[in-house]
Amino acid sequence: MLKGLIFDLDGVITDSAVYHLKAWQDLAKSIGIDLPEEFGDKLRGRSRMDSLELILEFGHKQDQYTEAEKEALAAKKNAAYVNAVKQMTRADILPNMDKLLAEAKQQGLKLALASASKNAPLILHQLGLEDAFEARVDPATLKHGKPDPEIYVKAQELLGLKADEVISFEDAPAGIQSIKAAGQFAVGIGDPVVLKGADYVVGSTSALELSKIEKVFEKTEK
Repeated sequence: MLKGLIFDLDGVITDSAVYHLKAWQDLAKSIGIDLPEEFGDKLRGRSRMDSLELILEFGHKQDQYTEAEKEALAAKKNAAYVNAVKQMTRADILPNMDKLLAEAKQQGLKLALASASKNAPLILHQLGLEDAFEARVDPATLKHGKPDPEIYVKAQELLGLKADEVISFEDAPAGIQSIKAAGQFAVGIGDPVVLKGADYVVGSTSALELSKIEKVFEKTEK
């Protein structure tokens, strides 16, 4: 029986990925790496340090920095990103998400946020969604990044629910892998080919309908 919903943040509740990519591109350029637009897809759902490692590997510079220097680079990128997201408002909530969250609340479903972003509290504040979720996973408590299931297992546990009692929402392949590894029902938002591991896929948040998702979920649980 469905009792809760778990959401990623970037690309699901709001699209701050564009701010992430711009900040990473600027940082990469400062160290001599030209990061193409399409590289942003590889960074979706990844932690800050995992993203930096991918960028350094792409630029063949993975062995040129100490851990302390990498931390400094990540901090520089984050400062630029935070400055950008401070301009966000409720208008930046992706289409239909307000409605879906409201419907879930009306049904008595518990809601949790499973985002690797350390800036999630700031973003939720900017969006006016600080009180929308009963639980939020603290990225600082995580030992493994997506596609490891840890973040979705923790979100489920914070809600006091079992894997077969939740539906989780993601827009990245690594996130879908994380959800499925946690034994949960996965809703993918984006390209169905890229998100082929999901149980249910829509092209955008505009197409999300809780009643339709619940019907598919109920069939898989029988």
